[in-house]
Amino acid sequence: MEIGILGLKQSGKSTIFEIMTGVRSRDMYGEPCVRGVAAVPDERFDTLALIFKPAKVTPAAIPFSDVNAGGESAWEAIRQHLLAADGFVHIVDAFTAQEPGEAVARYRKLADELIISDLVVVENRLTRLAKIPKASLKPEEARHAAILPKAKEMLEQGRLLRDMELTPEDLHALRGFAFWTLRPELVVVNVREDNISFADALTESLGARVPVIGINCMLEAEIAELPASDRSAFMESMGVSEPAFELIIRTAFSLLGRICYFTVGEDEVKAWVIPEGSTAPRAAAAIHKDFERGFIKAEVVSYDDFIKCGGTLGMAKSAGRLRLEGKEYIVQDGDIISFRFNV
Repeated sequence: MEIGILGLKQSGKSTIFEIMTGVRSRDMYGEPCVRGVAAVPDERFDTLALIFKPAKVTPAAIPFSDVNAGGESAWEAIRQHLLAADGFVHIVDAFTAQEPGEAVARYRKLADELIISDLVVVENRLTRLAKIPKASLKPEEARHAAILPKAKEMLEQGRLLRDMELTPEDLHALRGFAFWTLRPELVVVNVREDNISFADALTESLGARVPVIGINCMLEAEIAELPASDRSAFMESMGVSEPAFELIIRTAFSLLGRICYFTVGEDEVKAWVIPEGSTAPRAAAAIHKDFERGFIKAEVVSYDDFIKCGGTLGMAKSAGRLRLEGKEYIVQDGDIISFRFNV
């Protein structure tokens, strides 16, 4: 799981990367790609840590990558280093914009680069497929021959591949191409305090297809540098209810279709990251493969039920909220789980 950060020069992407991860990529001269990890803000996790007072706490985390590339081969370097990214955050500079349309144009400039990059890949693949007799096409090649002409048409119209109606089988067949416009995208608009509404212009332009978040990098950098004890008072004085960088991290996390469940105790409270829709044995594998192989049952209580029952597992069990689930159970976001297994 990894999120790449993209943006035109001077968009503020390295600043946002630093705010979220604490890693100063601009100081790492000669490093074309810098990776950092951001903890996912979660009030539920914080509450569980207060209740259990464990020796160790491990929140959910999401890796981010920032590519520093320039010159004629910049785009190739970006593509190479972010090839494995599951999605990306697209930073748009509205800080220096004079009117909202400039922010939209800057978004389109990089979006068009992504579209052209995908179009080149599609055309190259179709050229190779055209040289193979239809009767000799392998099953995956035949699927490519069916899907890619439609993809080419979409891209030539300036549209994104994720707007295509693709089946899970289609998506599986296309996974090796690492198409930019097929991966989920979060747009972050870097605005001044006096042009906050510029982010709205992008929201209106993109509609509901892409989440858009406005952020003032200068303000967020100040917030990030403050001790946790001073943040609330500072944000209240600035009329800010939540740091935008925390919203970006949470949105990026959900963008990848991830959820988390919790294991709790005096030793450790930990958030385990799993794909949405995971069964209990698959969720157990996040802890250790042996848990999946020897899975017997999962002892589960939802976070909300746990809190309603006084914040103790004993009371949750007495109230019938702590239950045993089998192999078919689909783990829900915020479940508190203890696994029974035998290996």
